[in-house]
Amino acid sequence: MDIGRLRTLREVSVRQTMAAAADALFLTPSAVSQQISQLEEELGIQLTERRGRGIRLTRAGEVLVEHAERVLTVLDEAQSRIAAMKQEVMGELRVAAFPSIAAALLPHAIQRLGHTHPHLSVVIEEMEPADGLGALGAWQVDAAVVDDLSMRLGGKKQAVDQVPLAEDRLVALLPSGHPLAAKASILVGDLREEGWAIDSTSSLYGDFVLDLCRRAGFEPKVNARCRSFDMVGAMVASGCSVSVVAGLRLVRRVEGVAAVRIRPEVRRRISVAYRRGESQHPAVRAFVAQLVNSASEVLGGSA
Repeated sequence: MDIGRLRTLREVSVRQTMAAAADALFLTPSAVSQQISQLEEELGIQLTERRGRGIRLTRAGEVLVEHAERVLTVLDEAQSRIAAMKQEVMGELRVAAFPSIAAALLPHAIQRLGHTHPHLSVVIEEMEPADGLGALGAWQVDAAVVDDLSMRLGGKKQAVDQVPLAEDRLVALLPSGHPLAAKASILVGDLREEGWAIDSTSSLYGDFVLDLCRRAGFEPKVNARCRSFDMVGAMVASGCSVSVVAGLRLVRRVEGVAAVRIRPEVRRRISVAYRRGESQHPAVRAFVAQLVNSASEVLGGSA
């Protein structure tokens, strides 16, 4: 069986549509469909079936994906052992990271790696945690920096390992002249009458903030759904909105806004994930070790 076709079937099982699997694999939907058909023809059994607008695996498809996961992990392990035999950390390492952690931590880590491992090239792909985890599972990146608020491991839980990096405290973002801006801490419910700017870059994170408001007993009046933190900051600084954001967003000063602790405190745990079969890969090990050290130096283990 062709390894590429097995990876394609696995991606279809995760994405549940041909189009989404094609996007993840940088193929056309017809190419994905053709690879699945070739695999079905080779095995003489149906592996997928249409379900509404999506696609799901048959029982045979599920069994094959279970075995494919083990095969792909073993291949990762083999590549890691061969890489270790070269006795030098080298090559290209692709890393997915979401914007706040990318800006706060990765420049420091990459700069240090450049000194200790000059032949290792780290390439950063800015992605939200859920997307980064998907890219990791699709072999598009070698490591992904993720958090526990905006990602769901789901079926990938057995395929990846995670190493903790830091805890990040969420804060209320208010206009600097707001009556509550000078408070040491506030309740989310104190902002029930305000307009809200929501960072909707990640739908999961946006949903989390909305749910935070609902659990405080109100439906937020959203007056801006923003695709970048710059826009959130601009709306708040202008006095038009308030928001709840990750503390790491404020590593770089934002003019015209005040960050106020919310109570009860809400934290998110940040970690770096990598495929289990590559836990001994020299480049992955060097990157993870440096990222842990940089998190301790730059963030002190928490933000």
